Amino acid sequence: MRREGALQQTTALAQYAALRGLFGVFHMFGVNQNMRTSAACGRLYFRAVRRHRERAIGHITRSLPHLTPSEVHELAERSVESLFQMFIVETVAIPRLLTPTSWPKYVRPSHINGPLRLLTERDPVLFLTGHCGNWELLGFVLALLGFQMSALARPLDNPYIDRWIRDVREARGLHVLTKWGATTEVQKIIEAGGRVGFIADQNAGDDGLFVPFFGRLASSYKSIGLIAMRYEIPIAVGAARRCNGQFSYELDDLDIIYPCDWQDQPDPLFYITARFNRAIELGIRRAPEQYLWVHRRWKSRPPHERLGRAMPDRLKEKLRSLPWMTDEEMDRLTTRIEPVVPAT
Repeated sequence: MRREGALQQTTALAQYAALRGLFGVFHMFGVNQNMRTSAACGRLYFRAVRRHRERAIGHITRSLPHLTPSEVHELAERSVESLFQMFIVETVAIPRLLTPTSWPKYVRPSHINGPLRLLTERDPVLFLTGHCGNWELLGFVLALLGFQMSALARPLDNPYIDRWIRDVREARGLHVLTKWGATTEVQKIIEAGGRVGFIADQNAGDDGLFVPFFGRLASSYKSIGLIAMRYEIPIAVGAARRCNGQFSYELDDLDIIYPCDWQDQPDPLFYITARFNRAIELGIRRAPEQYLWVHRRWKSRPPHERLGRAMPDRLKEKLRSLPWMTDEEMDRLTTRIEPVVPAT
């Protein structure tokens, strides 16, 4: 066991050293040149890795049915380019280039007046974003502006790389919480008047709350809505869009959900969860080429789909109670039944 642990540690250290060396060479060049190079790497990866290519194409085809096959293919390829730009270039460049004096050169916060107003009121707020644009940048910039922010992040398997990325994220004051066992710490932060950020379009598994997302039911975590309801605090949904494929960003205010918005709803938790997913979808539609379409957002299916049955009347009533629900959207949700996949 001791020998096996030593081998794992050596492997993790070698992976970390190789990654730092690769990033060191890569970042000897200008940031926008690196953005173009990383996009080219993304194109090569998209063409070489069939599994991720087909997953992205399948998700886009179902989510944006008005697109032609060639448009779907192009959008899928550009989304992988965006992914490579973020992880190869932006993750390392953000703390180096964004400082208290230089950030206006790269970031335009003109569309987040609502969230900024909430921050100046010094009351607890939940900040949400999705896997669109640069989801790392939003919390980083708010912390850079002097607002105390905490964000949940999944720890990486390699402890050396995890510590490095954590240091990068916290370089300008952002406090990073690991997801495992963070509930108690999140509650303490909110009770002290703090602000917590979540990436809110994660698949929550078979026991999640299934709400509409691009015309299909998607599993979402209940914890966000439950925390907001328990402490009666607002939820601000935003995104950081990349502009013209360069190291330049526009911050978007997608929605603010106040306690008064859900208090009269028949199912407040369902309403909150459906509404912030709708806001994230709005942000994705503004820049669909920057969404993580290879992400397995719809992996888990609601019970009636897993059993190959029609949607229950009770769920239909909940969906129809959403103020923004249209007949067209309702038809998409009720007629789409995913095939049952045998367990392996």
